[in-house]
Amino acid sequence: MICCRAVNVLLQRAFPAAALAVLLAAVTGISLAPAAEDSMDPAVSAKIDAIFSSAIEPNTPGAAVLVRRGGRDAFVRGYGVRDLQSMAKIDAHTNFRLASCTKQFTAMAIMLLAHDGKLRYDQPLTDVFPDFPAYGKTITIRNLLNHISGLADYESLMEQQERAGGARWSERNQIQDAEVLDLLKHENQTQFATGTKWAYSNSGYVLLGLVVAKMSGQTFSDFLHERIFAPLSMSGTLAFKKNKNAIANRAYGHSREGNEWKQTDQSSTSATLGDGGVYSSLADLAKWDEALVHHTLLSENEMRAAFTPAKLAGGTEPKWPRDSDRPEGAPVAYGFGWFLDPYQGHKRMWHYGDTRGFHTYIERFLDDRITIIVLCNRTDLNPETLASNIADLYLPVY
Repeated sequence: MICCRAVNVLLQRAFPAAALAVLLAAVTGISLAPAAEDSMDPAVSAKIDAIFSSAIEPNTPGAAVLVRRGGRDAFVRGYGVRDLQSMAKIDAHTNFRLASCTKQFTAMAIMLLAHDGKLRYDQPLTDVFPDFPAYGKTITIRNLLNHISGLADYESLMEQQERAGGARWSERNQIQDAEVLDLLKHENQTQFATGTKWAYSNSGYVLLGLVVAKMSGQTFSDFLHERIFAPLSMSGTLAFKKNKNAIANRAYGHSREGNEWKQTDQSSTSATLGDGGVYSSLADLAKWDEALVHHTLLSENEMRAAFTPAKLAGGTEPKWPRDSDRPEGAPVAYGFGWFLDPYQGHKRMWHYGDTRGFHTYIERFLDDRITIIVLCNRTDLNPETLASNIADLYLPVY
């Protein structure tokens, strides 16, 4: 009788690794396929676990954490609970509101429509919405994607409406995408000349969601499902529409008030889609990360536009504005749905999400082949800082 080790040696000489794994599984019942644990460094995992365990008590709202390294899961763990009623534990299949991390999916939807020949990046907004005011003629789809349109912030317009005795929105009466479009149609100019400044714009991404619906002939939710989520087997991911679809394994947002937790899951702006309406989980976002690595949805050449930082008129570099949480005047690099500036010399693409009850963060270190995702259903944690602490454990110091 030949021992398993001898079989392995003989077969390794005759077969490539992939074929060998299949053959051994069939003949001996032993698989040589590498287990996920092989890419886990116990010492690093313990340090990550210590970071989150010290910040999150077991029966409080918490976080889900994923580290992918070299195309494989290196760390996957949930901390705390999805909600304080069921006390269900957070795990890799818990679906969080992504907030502004939604923008990468909105951008991909626009890129897929460009691939289909249904729109052009340099197409003016008035081509899509002919009844949009004349100032829309200066705004292109690319300007919206890059946050250089100059559109008014729709939340500020909501406040103006309410102060003037107009429409009032609330958690029960949430503003809808069409209402955002209507508010912008009542403006007669941009905040600054399009293309002359960079200013993060939720208004722009709400409009992009509406562009997807208009140019595809489908709802934004249906288009994302048909062209992104279903092809990638992201079965739990969706653009949430209240009373129209349901979120499995749903995490609810929370805020701390004194020594107690309060569920703060929805706000007056929680119904808009293109700027922040997608829910997803670590398990599904790992599939999304894999698709980005292998250019599953669009070719490497087609994706290049998304990873090209915006330039202002005259080719100047955008700067963070005064009202941001970054140093005023610092350079900002933004493509299509992704920030693109490096971290400690390491090339990366990243985005944050910040909405009522949720904080999220996704960053991908391209040359290092490391992806870090932190999803929180509580507002007292800073996932960007937590992700940076994780990155410091993996990235070489330059």
